[in-house]
Amino acid sequence: MDAIGELSHWMMTEGRCCGDPVKAVSHFCTALIDAGVPLWRVNIGQRFANPLLIAWGVVWTPEGAESYDVTHDLMLTDSYVGSSFEYILAHRRPLHKSLRELDPEADHISYREFAEAGGTDYYATLLYYGDRSLHGCTFVTRADDGFSEQNLQMIEAALPALSCALEPATMRKSSRSLLRTYLGDGPSDAVWNGSIKRGERTTLEAVIMFTDLRGFTALSDSAGEDEVFDALNIYFDVVVQAVEDAGGDVLKFMGDGILSIFPAASEARRADQCRQAARAAQTVLAGIATANSTRAETRKPQLAVGIGINAGRVSYGNIGSPGRLDFTVLGAAVNLASRIEGLTKSTGHSVLASAAVAAAAPDLFASCGQHNVRGVSDPVDVFFLLTAPR
Repeated sequence: MDAIGELSHWMMTEGRCCGDPVKAVSHFCTALIDAGVPLWRVNIGQRFANPLLIAWGVVWTPEGAESYDVTHDLMLTDSYVGSSFEYILAHRRPLHKSLRELDPEADHISYREFAEAGGTDYYATLLYYGDRSLHGCTFVTRADDGFSEQNLQMIEAALPALSCALEPATMRKSSRSLLRTYLGDGPSDAVWNGSIKRGERTTLEAVIMFTDLRGFTALSDSAGEDEVFDALNIYFDVVVQAVEDAGGDVLKFMGDGILSIFPAASEARRADQCRQAARAAQTVLAGIATANSTRAETRKPQLAVGIGINAGRVSYGNIGSPGRLDFTVLGAAVNLASRIEGLTKSTGHSVLASAAVAAAAPDLFASCGQHNVRGVSDPVDVFFLLTAPR
């Protein structure tokens, strides 16, 4: 078996099953070097369908390899526009280009950067997957004579095996990314690990946080669609980032409402998660204030939120019909968090919490008295976040 045959066999067996794209690409590159291809830098880019990311890839150099993600925004910048990746995907053919005597005005900045680092020759070509999708890879050398025709033939001969190794990894990454985007970290992990049966659930201790955008109905009635969606995206960005940075998990968007939880495996952990939820609420308020400063400059309506926090036992899992399931949390603790959030409108405080939360963070909350809550027979002790503006 020749060198390319051995490489292809490894890619289609161990490489395909290892589940490590960095390892697969590293083996691919070192095997080609051993076969006489003078590689200096290799970039294997793969596209996938995702509302947040449009591609991912692995960059290899003799010093090592690492993976990267590509957002949709990057596709609109000079990093992509005019690049070899744009060319090969648009024209569906390889690109072979010398890196000597480049035109500073006409040649893409990436070519100039590789040339300045000692690159002499560049080759970009397509990677084909079984679902007929097209992906791209680039190869750079520092060899004085550049890539020979034989070098390029060896690269092309080895690419089908590289596709065989990377396509499963790409599909797994795409699936997990989509699950996380629409379900959040906790539910996506549960679904990925097989918790997909209707009615399957887990009971756990958690801190629950409900967040609501104030005045959303009035905004929807008075503003255009673009302004409404812009406001929602700003609000969602602020809340999701704050919750995730504090170790929580955003379970679902409910119109302009957001349900988040901070799971707790023990009493001590629950106390810590109460403080984390309070810090997340503080971060939300700060983020909304920053957004409002920018919106004021363009005379856009100011945003305001109400947040309710409670702690207790919840049921966490799948509900729905046989053909459509939803991951959520249910229980009295969840209902009370929602009712407490509703009190923010009448009390004038942006963030309210139950006694269970305030007891875990007495330095962050002060009593707001007892209040009647729908669905609860006795008045409930409610506490407001001390750092929250009225």
